[in-house]
Amino acid sequence: MTATIAMLGTGTMGAPMALNLLRAGFAVRAWNRTPGRTAALEEAGATIAETPAAAARGAEIVLTMLYDTDSVAGPAAEALAELGPDGLWLQMTTVGPEGGRRLQELADRSRVPMVDAPVLGTRAPAETGSLTVLATGPDSVRERSAEVFDVIGHRTVWVDGPQGGQRLKLVVNSWVLTATEAVAEALRLASGLGLDPALFTEAITGTAADLPHAHAKAHAIRSADFTTSFTVDNALKDAQLILDAGAEASVDVGLTDVVHRHLQHASELGYGRWDFSAMALA
Repeated sequence: MTATIAMLGTGTMGAPMALNLLRAGFAVRAWNRTPGRTAALEEAGATIAETPAAAARGAEIVLTMLYDTDSVAGPAAEALAELGPDGLWLQMTTVGPEGGRRLQELADRSRVPMVDAPVLGTRAPAETGSLTVLATGPDSVRERSAEVFDVIGHRTVWVDGPQGGQRLKLVVNSWVLTATEAVAEALRLASGLGLDPALFTEAITGTAADLPHAHAKAHAIRSADFTTSFTVDNALKDAQLILDAGAEASVDVGLTDVVHRHLQHASELGYGRWDFSAMALA
């Protein structure tokens, strides 16, 4: 029998994830702070709940895809109180190691097993069910979790150790953010030297330095097409998580510090809801 899932958070990532779960036959009970963001899900067959508790009442699984630790903790506490003895919490928001510890404590107090499972990917992979899930959790619930993860993602990487998925997510995001910064800098340098910036991607094509990410972000920056896949403000939040984790681990993450400054400036300029490649404008 397919489980009923209480989906808390139906924004850029949560909504397409919920739609894929509906298409796979799961019953979805959705809640979002902004009710208007649940309209498409309701049309697709989801039950819309006015509160997190109402979403979780009668569900077997709570799935959280929100913004940060604070935005998860309150709604999750309400929802977990409504789960039965076989309830499961799939916590998929990127919150960093410290946030992961806080939410694990909440799960322990609620006596609900939690799988901490942030994802790699942006809106397009969420829509096509091709995210990569970075999961940490008890062996006893991995099979149940996989039934959900296999719908929203094309593969799951299980990471051992406390907050393993959150730690690996920050490692990967440090690369994504600094790689985007490097593309923006290369384009600025090309312009400054009197070159057509398009020559940058032409020159790296087919070389060891060629990356699909470089082409995608170079195109976005050159064409000023900052259609959101991952917002400046979300990237800024993750950059701060990387800086915090680096400080805790006594690791120099100086490149991320540069990225953080540019993202902060871009947000201050009013580009917070634009794609994070808009940090090139800062």
